[in-house]
Amino acid sequence: MGFKTGIVGLPNVGKSTLFNALTRTAAAQAANFPFCTIEPNVGEVAVPDARLDVLADIAGSKQIIPTRMTFVDIAGLVKGASKGEGLGNQFLANIRECDAIAHVVRCFEDGDVTHVEGRIDPVEDAQTIETELMLADMESIEKRLQGILRKVRGGDKEAVQQERLLRAALAALENGHPARSVVVVEDDEKAWTMLQLLTSKPILYVCNVSEGDAAEGNEHSKAVQKMAAEQGAAAVVISARIEEEISQLELEEAEMFLEEMGLKEAGLDRVIRAGYELLNLQTYFTVGPKEARAWTIPEGTLAPQAAGVIHGDFERGFIRSETIAYADYVALNGEQGAKDGGKMRVEGKGYTVKDGDVLHFLFNA
Repeated sequence: MGFKTGIVGLPNVGKSTLFNALTRTAAAQAANFPFCTIEPNVGEVAVPDARLDVLADIAGSKQIIPTRMTFVDIAGLVKGASKGEGLGNQFLANIRECDAIAHVVRCFEDGDVTHVEGRIDPVEDAQTIETELMLADMESIEKRLQGILRKVRGGDKEAVQQERLLRAALAALENGHPARSVVVVEDDEKAWTMLQLLTSKPILYVCNVSEGDAAEGNEHSKAVQKMAAEQGAAAVVISARIEEEISQLELEEAEMFLEEMGLKEAGLDRVIRAGYELLNLQTYFTVGPKEARAWTIPEGTLAPQAAGVIHGDFERGFIRSETIAYADYVALNGEQGAKDGGKMRVEGKGYTVKDGDVLHFLFNA
C-alpha cells in the first residue's frame, strides 16, 4: 500500500533542495531502512517512529523495518499551468497521481536567488498555485459533465452520483473555494476519491526559511501558518539548506549540528510525520526475533484489512488477531509478559486497529 506526497512549488523556492535532502537522508540509512529511487524524481523514505526501536530492543529483533512514505518531486509550476504553460500538463498529471501535496513556499530573503515574480510573498505564491489547480479542476469538471450527460439522462446511478458530486465541487470552485471544502458523506467518499480532483487533496505547507530562522520561523512563515490554520491545512517550518547539510553527515555529527542550531529534530522528520498525519494514517507493528516492522494503514481500518497490508491471503483467510497495545508491550517487557499479565487480547473481524497495536494474525491459507 503506497502513499504518495507530491512536493510542489514555484521555481527557486527550495523544492528540489528539499527533495534531494530527503532522498540523500534515506540513502544514508540504507543499511537499516528500505529505500529505493523508483524514478529520478521519486523516492521512498522511512517514517521516523521511536517506538519501533523500543519494540525491537525488547524482542531482540535482528532487523528493523520502518513504514515508508513516497515523495514525488513535481516539476516547478508557473502561472498559466492550467493552460499548459511551462510544464503545466505534466505538473497537473503528476499531482493527480498523488494522495497529498507538500507545497514548498519561499520564506527567506536572498538577493542571489531570484524569485520568479520578483518579490517575496509566500501567501501570494501559495495562492498562485491554488488558483492554477482550481482552474484546472473547473475545466476538467466541465468536460466530465458533458461526457456523462447521456448516462445521467438514462438514469445510470453511478453517473447520477458523479454528476451530483461534480456539480458540488464546481459550485465551490466558482465561489473561490477548493474542492476539499466540500463536505462529503460516507456513502459518497469512494466516488469522490475516484474523481481525482486536484484541489480535493490535503495540503501541507512547507515554509522554507533561512538557517537563522529555522528554530523559530519568521514573519513570512507565520503568515503561511495563519493561512494554513484558516484552511484547515498543516504547516511545517524548515530550512532546506540545513536539511541538505544534515543529509550529508553521519548520525552523531547530524545530532551535534542540530543541537548547535537549537533544533530538537531534523525538519525532514517533521515533514515526513506531518505528511503521514495529513493522510490520516496510523501504524501497527509486528514484532519477533527475526524483525520488528511497522505497517501503514488508514485510521479506522478493521483487523482483516490491516492483515491484508502484509499479504492478501492474510485478509482472505483471516481468523483472528492476537493484539497487545504498545504501552502494555513495553510495560510488561514483551509478548510473554503481556500474555502473563492478561494484556494480550484476541480480536475478531470487527476489531478496529489502534495506532501502536502489536499484532499477530492467525489465518487459513
